[in-house]
Amino acid sequence: MKLKSSNPLLKNDRFTKSGTATAYDPDGRPLEIIDFNNTMTVQGAINKSILLLVLLVASAVFTVGIVYTGTVGVYPLAIGGIIAALILMLIGGRKPEYLPYIAPGFAVFEGVFVGAISAIFELMYPGIVLQAVAGTFVTALVCFLLYRFRIVKVTEQFKSVVIAATLAIGTYYLISIGLSLFTGIRLFHHDNSLMSIGFSVFVIVIAALNLFLDFDLMEEGAKRRLPKNMEWYGAMGLIATLVWLYIEFLRLLSKLQD
Repeated sequence: MKLKSSNPLLKNDRFTKSGTATAYDPDGRPLEIIDFNNTMTVQGAINKSILLLVLLVASAVFTVGIVYTGTVGVYPLAIGGIIAALILMLIGGRKPEYLPYIAPGFAVFEGVFVGAISAIFELMYPGIVLQAVAGTFVTALVCFLLYRFRIVKVTEQFKSVVIAATLAIGTYYLISIGLSLFTGIRLFHHDNSLMSIGFSVFVIVIAALNLFLDFDLMEEGAKRRLPKNMEWYGAMGLIATLVWLYIEFLRLLSKLQD
């Protein structure tokens, strides 16, 4: 059974090679030899997630300082950060053997993007960043506990529903960006109406459900003894979901304050 995830980073075909070697007995029958020092573990994926999160936060704090000093414009930082992060994500998908070098860079550029966006929202709504950070942390903790104690089980149907909803949201955002750039039309989620607030709550719920897919992917990868560099894959996927969740909290809180 192939693993699935809504994170664009976590391509299914990258999780098909096991961290094993093949040998043959005297009769020519294949034997599977598992190299436990070179296979994915849940603890390894968690450790790498923490490392990437530390790099992201440090980069975000540094970026906020740059924005407040006026050294570089906030929008070039935000756009440049997210584009660089996406490029590294794509490279990591093509060249997983370079993930130990790509993943830290991905976290740093994600931090640049988060720092720039945070500076924009904090200037408009003082105190909103701490509220969004708290919301993201509490949501992630609750999702982890629900998954850890098997209160929420990640079934194939669960995965299909979450992936479909995530793709629908992504398509809607792309359409919205296209309309805004080329026609000047802004869709309803930009205002602070009840419908817009409800949409933000829905997106936050879907982003939170993606965390269950990330946790499940790490656990299943460890069970299947996948190569150790896949720990970086799992960590990058989790960080990407947390950033999405944080940005959506910023959007929701800004609408509520308006």
